Amino acid sequence: MTTPTAPATRADRQADLHALGEHLPRLMRVVHAHKASTAADARDRAAHVLLFPLVRLGPLRQGALADLVHADPSTVSRHVATLVEGGLVRRVPDERDGRASRLVVTEAGHAALAALRAEREAILAHVTADWDDAELATLTDLFGRLVDGLAGALPSDAPVDPFPTSREAR
Repeated sequence: MTTPTAPATRADRQADLHALGEHLPRLMRVVHAHKASTAADARDRAAHVLLFPLVRLGPLRQGALADLVHADPSTVSRHVATLVEGGLVRRVPDERDGRASRLVVTEAGHAALAALRAEREAILAHVTADWDDAELATLTDLFGRLVDGLAGALPSDAPVDPFPTSREAR
């Protein structure tokens, strides 16, 4: 890893911001391509992603979950049906409103989430295998700061980010 020897000029900073702006959409495309290439059933994979906020925040109503993940309620409804059918999530009555239900992750759901995390970490271990520990720690910290900053730049009425930051996950 190299460190700059001279302070960056305004033009250098603008060039770096431009490059970062190009890298972010590319990152999203690569992540989507990885998901598509590793998923035996893309519908199940998309549904499994809902386990992350349910585990992090605890039981949620389906509408609240849709708001948190910025997804259409009908899409979330289909994904929740997949999770329930698979035994990964169960519905429990909402103690504040008996007409409503909340979604609770089952033991099988926790196991599925652990498998997703292990798969993700294996890919990251592979692509960073030739990095030294300091490089990985630096990227992890800076990427966490970037995501925190982007989350902080959301409009004040946007739902809270349901996923942990690098600092919260440690």
